[in-house]
Amino acid sequence: MIVARIQNGQPVVIDRIRDMVRLADGMDHDGTVRQEPRARALECLKRFGQRLADFPAGSVRVVGTNTLRNAVNVEKFLADAELALGHPIDIISGVEEARLIYLGVSHSLAANEQQRLVIDIGGSSTELIIGTGHDPRYMESLEMGCVTVTQDYFPDGNITPRRIERARIFAHTELKPHVRTFRRLGWQEAIGTAGTIRAVKKVIGAAGWSGGKITLDTLKKLLGALGDKNRIADIKLEGLSAERVPVFIGGVIVLVAIFEALEIQSPLAVSDGALREGLLYDLVGRIQDEDIRSRSVADLARRYHADETQAQLVTKTTLRALEQAAAGWRLDQEEAERWLSWAAQLHEIGLDIAHSRHHHHAAYIIQHSDLPGFSVQEQLLLAALVRSHRRKLPLKLYKDLPKWIAKLVPKLSVLLRLGVILNRNRGSNAAGDFSLRVQDKRIKLKFPAGGLKQQPLTRADLELEAEYLYAAGFVLEVS
Repeated sequence: MIVARIQNGQPVVIDRIRDMVRLADGMDHDGTVRQEPRARALECLKRFGQRLADFPAGSVRVVGTNTLRNAVNVEKFLADAELALGHPIDIISGVEEARLIYLGVSHSLAANEQQRLVIDIGGSSTELIIGTGHDPRYMESLEMGCVTVTQDYFPDGNITPRRIERARIFAHTELKPHVRTFRRLGWQEAIGTAGTIRAVKKVIGAAGWSGGKITLDTLKKLLGALGDKNRIADIKLEGLSAERVPVFIGGVIVLVAIFEALEIQSPLAVSDGALREGLLYDLVGRIQDEDIRSRSVADLARRYHADETQAQLVTKTTLRALEQAAAGWRLDQEEAERWLSWAAQLHEIGLDIAHSRHHHHAAYIIQHSDLPGFSVQEQLLLAALVRSHRRKLPLKLYKDLPKWIAKLVPKLSVLLRLGVILNRNRGSNAAGDFSLRVQDKRIKLKFPAGGLKQQPLTRADLELEAEYLYAAGFVLEVS
């Protein structure tokens, strides 16, 4: 964990707390996190929670990576973890993890226009990124890390040449589909980050091999030194901490395979910035209204040829409804405005596939696309909103959503649905002015005298909408 304050528009780190939990080491092959590492993680989060006790909502960003992406009992663990920490936890995709890693690395280096290859070997995933400046161009997240490779190929702690070779072949197999693209894009400098690579740097430096530079030659020397041991418990290398020993060999094998597969010729530089620093800069962007999520939504809308004019009309009407409903429904107006605006921009992207069930198509696209800046839960929320903007409200879908999303989506969906209905004319607001009052699940929608008399289609749509909402437990009264 890192703690920072904003100074002259930039984050300045004022505190760091580090605790190696290795949650991936405690996950069974069926995706269940065992009790001991689970308890260890919660105790760690309680300690972090004490440091964050006075931080207001929105000032802390916490993410779970590959282990939580793959865990089967993640919802129960997240509930306990958020209680221990006192702040929400986002699960992010592998590509989003790669983006944040690159952001952290790029901000830790001197500004230049050289194309970079960034390597991050984590506990259960490895991220490879090509980028220039602060912009990643190509990102991959591979299902291998120092913990999982060590766990899978040295399960009893014994080291043999055959096991090392099998682990190396596995790493090459994971890399093979991506090698051609990385070589084609190329890079002028290669940079490594995170715990494994920093530990490798310390060990090679302490050994004095090639002036302490990380090259394929020094990595092979290091792997040879590890292979000379009979057991992982026997590994004692100057510069290597005791807590890193149990997973070090797996990380070294992955790094050797990357050097071999990508034919990295120059020494690997090591960056102090990584995922945590990337999260910090991403959070600063959100605070300063430079939220990359807005850019992701706009890019997705353009990719699927959404009607920008219609989206703006729906947004305007929906936000007007929110303004009148926020107090009655106790909604955080700023947060709700963000989600409704994004949903309005994307609600018609499914039309690029087919008109029939286009709300289903749109929701699928949103949930399964790589959207920079969004967590897995946030994409679920946005997809659920768009899925709910027409026809029957998907009550069965809501039951499978995280509780905070399931609680928020129905009310926001009602507002979005009204925005869509009142702009069906695509160019003029059919019903003109309106007022909205809400109390619990009762919604009163009122138009000026005669407002609906000349709008038979809108009147029919609202009558049908009352039926849809009634089936979902709402009562819509139109006058």
